[in-house]
Amino acid sequence: MPKGLVELYGLLAVLFVLVPEWMAGGALMSFSANRKGSDLPAASAVWSRLPELRLAGLGVGELRQLARRLRVPGYAVLGRERLTERLIRRLKQRKALW
Repeated sequence: MPKGLVELYGLLAVLFVLVPEWMAGGALMSFSANRKGSDLPAASAVWSRLPELRLAGLGVGELRQLARRLRVPGYAVLGRERLTERLIRRLKQRKALW
């Protein structure tokens, strides 16, 4: 391929891909700067209150370790969804977050 054609493709890539990305990023930054009082709550605050969110972030192995600590019977044969349901029930019974 001729060198000039490769350079033309590179220029077109910058014009059609990178420049619009930079413009969109600048526009988004200006929108968030003008918005006041409508920010979402910090994720860490929500995660500490809702055990469902904390359990959703764990892998199956971690869920089973937690079930063992909470003494959930039959945890080893349960699938992820059923195990999560049982853990949520157990956590609500104990009213404690591990």
